[in-house]
Amino acid sequence: MKVLIDLCIVPLGVGVSLSPYIAACEKVLTEAGLKTALHSYGTNIEGEWDAVFAAVRRCHEVVHEMGAPRITTTIKLGTRTDREQTMEDKVRSVKEKL
Repeated sequence: MKVLIDLCIVPLGVGVSLSPYIAACEKVLTEAGLKTALHSYGTNIEGEWDAVFAAVRRCHEVVHEMGAPRITTTIKLGTRTDREQTMEDKVRSVKEKL
């Protein structure tokens, strides 16, 4: 099943600069071959359910390996069975109405 998720991973106990941890997760997602769109408070990800969630798990593993003792993660997700939909489709639909 195809899924679109909005992922926000926040390492705790590592100081105020989180960009090295976010960059490490972005590399994980790229290596997994997933379609992504980084934004200021997270990353949108598009792909098959199992591949997406395996990559999310790997992000947690990598961030812990980097020394983060805790991680809090927020995920919003959506699936459809009536038709295929991409991240771009969703954005385009709103922009057409502006």
